[in-house]
Amino acid sequence: MPIAVRAAAGEEKQSAESAVERLLERVMASEERMMRELGERSPIVETYIQEEGIAEVRDHYFLGRLKLVESVDYVSFVKRSEEAPAPAKKLEPRAKLRLPFFKKGEETVAVTPEKLTFLPVGFAQMALIDARDFNRQTYQFDFVRREFLGEVRCLVFDIGPRNREQAGKFVGRIWVEDQEACIVRLNGTYTHRSADGVYFHFDSWRLQAAPGLWIPATTYIEDTVQEEGNNRGGARFKGQTRIWSYDSQTRKKLDELTSLLVESDAELKDSAEKGELSPLESQRRWEREAEMNVIDRLERIGLLAPAGEVDRVLNTVLNNLIVTSELDVEARCRLLLTTPLETFTIGQTVVISRGLVDVLPDEASLALTLAMELAHIALAHPTRTEYAFNDRTMVGDEAVLERFRFSRTPEEVASAMKKASLLLARSPYKDKLAGAGLFLKALQQRSPVLPRLIQATLGNDLSMYLKTPEFVELLEKAPPMEDTKLEQIAALPLGSRIRLEPWANQTYMMKTKALALLSAREKMPFEIAPVNLRLTRLPRTGAKP
Repeated sequence: MPIAVRAAAGEEKQSAESAVERLLERVMASEERMMRELGERSPIVETYIQEEGIAEVRDHYFLGRLKLVESVDYVSFVKRSEEAPAPAKKLEPRAKLRLPFFKKGEETVAVTPEKLTFLPVGFAQMALIDARDFNRQTYQFDFVRREFLGEVRCLVFDIGPRNREQAGKFVGRIWVEDQEACIVRLNGTYTHRSADGVYFHFDSWRLQAAPGLWIPATTYIEDTVQEEGNNRGGARFKGQTRIWSYDSQTRKKLDELTSLLVESDAELKDSAEKGELSPLESQRRWEREAEMNVIDRLERIGLLAPAGEVDRVLNTVLNNLIVTSELDVEARCRLLLTTPLETFTIGQTVVISRGLVDVLPDEASLALTLAMELAHIALAHPTRTEYAFNDRTMVGDEAVLERFRFSRTPEEVASAMKKASLLLARSPYKDKLAGAGLFLKALQQRSPVLPRLIQATLGNDLSMYLKTPEFVELLEKAPPMEDTKLEQIAALPLGSRIRLEPWANQTYMMKTKALALLSAREKMPFEIAPVNLRLTRLPRTGAKP
């Protein structure tokens, strides 16, 4: 080969290598920007786990706030599953699981445990590649291919640490969108299995919040913990972590105040109502004030979605019940963003959880659920008016779910179920309750092995309603459960209906394509399913956060 040709080939190779290096520098710069944004905010992180393969199915639930300062930190909102005690020494945050060990001769061997202890901070960590050392000195990259995720064209890389003996380093695959070099998906695990735990495999997805900023949204976790040295099946589990509420409501309120302060000096007229208020009107306003204080607090913490598309769907069903029974109430629905299946009322507001809406199989089942709570409003069951005193809602975020409770007494539940039966008997859903009865059967069947899923955070457990005569009657009228019958859908998998935009907590009804089931295994009632988000880009005019 002539010298000139060799020189040209060498220059072309150097130019290509230089372009790759510039691209990888952009990837790491965009990841650094995302980490800075995350460090300035404290989003909510929720993890729900279903575990099987040891003796029976068990589930675990964690809800808290993610904080990123020098490392990943987690502040718990509610303790409803076993949490590991704080370690005696500071450990590098990572996703792991405590395992018991025993001595076998001179060797320490891990065994499949009778009880797994999950660390919620580890699942929050899975949203990130490396909180400290994501750089070219630590990681090596291998280009795989180009690939579309939804509408977004991506460059796919396999990456891993240069030193595989380093613990807690990401090894797996990343997807980088091709316009601003932001990581939009990571799939893999962390290196090293140590004497105090193991790392899990996960698939983490991000959504675009602004041009050049893709934020962690959802992570799917699936793994098997088995005995060292053999291939027998061990404790299999799957889980899902959701992160939302990046844009705090407190910041929005301050922006609103600023805009008011800079308005023009045009003369404003104070409005005043004519006439005096009766004691009954005063009582209702007092209850309304308590209701609004609670709703505002739950929305500001990020647990209640702003009014939007999903509320309109829920309100349509609720209004069908109100109109057909000629009720003189002004009830409305709001969506709680958490996974556990629950509903409750506060004043004239019916609150229903995202997880419950996700698993309901049809509109009649939703009508049954809303009728239970509408009945409390129609019967004027009391609202907790102590929340009309503002100081009772002025508590730290981590204390809100421990302080707020809206459960009903057994007597109130019993009378509400009688009223709910009358509401449904007059409604458009009166001849469509077979599916609702099937849902109740599925719930009754699964509740003993998924107690965390039906354990209410703010209201009543659904299991409390299952014991009422009205529910028993619905169960008796429902067709028999036939797990092998593909056309019989008693309950849907988690994540089937609601799509959450994690920056400002907006929610939308999912528009999915109907697929024919191939086997009964694909029904997945109340189960966690893998995540596959359809990624899209914001319009170019999208405002930066």
